[in-house]
Amino acid sequence: MSTEPETTEEAEPGAPGAGTAADAPESTGEDVGHADAQSEGGDASEEKGTDAGEDTDANTDAEAVAGTEAAAGTESSEGAAQLSEAAAELAAQRLERERIERRKAEKQAPIAAGAKLSGTAADLLAAVRAVESGEKPVATAFREPEPAPRRAAQEPVRRPQPVAAAAAPVPTAAPEAVGAVRAVLTEGGAPEGLAAQAVAALGEGADEQLRDDPWQLLRVAGVRPEQADGFARALLGAECGPDDERRGRALTVWLLEQAAVAGHTALDAPALTAALSQRSVPDPDAAVQSALAEGEALVFQDALDTPAPAPQDDTEEPQERPVRILIGLERYALAEESLADGLARVMNSVPKEDGSAADWEEAAAAAPRSAGELIRAVAAHGLVLHTGGDASRSETAALLHAARALGLRGWAATHTRGGRDGFTAELARHDLPDGPADGTATGVATVDGLLSGTEGPGRDADGALDLDVLVVLDAPQLDVETAAMLAESLPDGARLVLSGDPGVLWSAGPGRVFADLIAARACPQVASRTPDPGPIGELVSGVGIGELNQVEAPGKEVVIVPVRDAGEAVHRTVQLVADSVPRAIGIPAEQTQVITPGHGGAVGTRALNTALKERLNPGPGRFGGFDPGDRVVHSPAPGRSVPGHVVKADAEGLHLECSGAPVVVPKERVEQAVRHGWALTAHQAVGMRWPAAVVVLPGDAAAALTRPWVYTAFGRAERHLSVVHGVEQALPHAVAEVPQKPRTTRLPALLKPQAPAAV
Repeated sequence: MSTEPETTEEAEPGAPGAGTAADAPESTGEDVGHADAQSEGGDASEEKGTDAGEDTDANTDAEAVAGTEAAAGTESSEGAAQLSEAAAELAAQRLERERIERRKAEKQAPIAAGAKLSGTAADLLAAVRAVESGEKPVATAFREPEPAPRRAAQEPVRRPQPVAAAAAPVPTAAPEAVGAVRAVLTEGGAPEGLAAQAVAALGEGADEQLRDDPWQLLRVAGVRPEQADGFARALLGAECGPDDERRGRALTVWLLEQAAVAGHTALDAPALTAALSQRSVPDPDAAVQSALAEGEALVFQDALDTPAPAPQDDTEEPQERPVRILIGLERYALAEESLADGLARVMNSVPKEDGSAADWEEAAAAAPRSAGELIRAVAAHGLVLHTGGDASRSETAALLHAARALGLRGWAATHTRGGRDGFTAELARHDLPDGPADGTATGVATVDGLLSGTEGPGRDADGALDLDVLVVLDAPQLDVETAAMLAESLPDGARLVLSGDPGVLWSAGPGRVFADLIAARACPQVASRTPDPGPIGELVSGVGIGELNQVEAPGKEVVIVPVRDAGEAVHRTVQLVADSVPRAIGIPAEQTQVITPGHGGAVGTRALNTALKERLNPGPGRFGGFDPGDRVVHSPAPGRSVPGHVVKADAEGLHLECSGAPVVVPKERVEQAVRHGWALTAHQAVGMRWPAAVVVLPGDAAAALTRPWVYTAFGRAERHLSVVHGVEQALPHAVAEVPQKPRTTRLPALLKPQAPAAV
């Protein structure tokens, strides 16, 4: 019996079912039963990371260079200065980086921040503004997720007053320096609004640097090589040419930066030289050597697992073991080496017998089977990997309960406030003692709050975290820089547990720390035996092993809604969120999240959010397109997404409430930092869950689908999952045959000589 009124023909969650790899999914509800299961034609942008865009030129460029790489075989808020909490956190992170740098006796290069642009050079202005506003991706040279290399921390709110949301700090430049650079930019036909960014990127004497080497303009976020070429031609005239050494060197650095945006910490030398050739660099090898000689890039030789060929006879000299030549930026080389050193220290600093073996064993025996295995592994080792879905968090909660019972200071770290609050509730079920009197969540902090010192146990006299056991949840979301800071912050003798689901999308920033550690087998790995419950858990588990199974869902936990085109996809999505799911499932619209592959296109987040706002919270958009009550997602920094809603707007800016914390976004930052949030991409949604999720798969999304994307998107639903399905057989194909896109990293090779002799 259909739950739709007789006067409507719109889609309603029908009988559950999910298509198999052999058959197109069908909905058996009365209202959707007449829809054509062989849907076609929905428009969508291809997902390009956390901020996928629709710039055709950028996509074409990414395709070309990605093809080259494949061919090469790679694939606080109060204080004396009244600082905002966000600024305090960023300052704390800078101090932590300096500590790491001193340990390594190396210098870490800064990354330029963006600013709002103005000027007359339309193409360059449009490109830079699009990147900074989040409307279009950085024109990457690799078809990989687009998030920015660094996950800047968002400050947890520990007081009731609002926190002013600030952009990443840009060093204040002297007006005369900005004026001098502005003159050079004007002379070269570039937007004068780039002056402050250029000074921030190039430092003192930026004007002279641009005159001497116009291609240094590529250091400014959003500038593309062809635009830098035009700037150089205007300044250099006849001296400008594709064979200019300065051009080759700057393009080498630019390509490495784009690779970092795509998740790589380094590139294979053949892939880099091939990409330089596509950029009309006549001698790519010379360009790479020039960048290495100037110290703008580093070269590494990592031994391959393939043994050297055996000599044919006794007189033949043994051949050298084959090596892999990688080129990378100093920033990520420093981070990976610091991470490897920190993890090796953690693995080797905990004695195997610490006098509490009997107590640990007693705690393990009292816990459920999987939790007991985890407790035993942590008792004997400094670093342990724990894999499993959302249900496996009960095992890490049991571990922390056991650690606290043994008198150890145990803390968990999550990537989002929602995750922190959810795990706090999980700990409460284990009767964990109350936490500090200042209101900090018991035994749980966000990763950013832990590193900045605004959450968690604080730091000891040596600057290390004042704890004995640290469990990091959603570990696949750790980028290499954040992971390095965590490892360096642990005291000697501390135990570190990295826990997460290896099937979800990887981190926004460069690296694949969790996956690399799993592959390196340098420490014990405990696989959870606690399955995610219900039909959704069964469906997602099948996706994780490459199978799109049909599941029994008597409570309409899983529903497939076929659509024929983009218009129908938008219509059905709005109807599901606003009417069908609340009425048939009992989950209100504010607890339902729409997930779609991209931001652009006819069924991207922008189109869906426009339609959903018109239905759920219509209004004139009095403040930058937003009205009180609008559901939004706040991005305090690239690659970070915090859901919330609009409270009001005034002269201070846009007032939001994000995960129960008030946030004020200044007027000048609204366009770049706030989007409507009824619909998100899977990259934005990773690490969060909602009672209901509507996953939209329009026809043109087929090329963007991968098994990790589907696994992540479907796994965001707790009680109900609707799939607006228009990709036909592309869905089972993606689940069965399209894995996570590879990332080039050095961490496994760095861990080999530093791992314990026996695990």
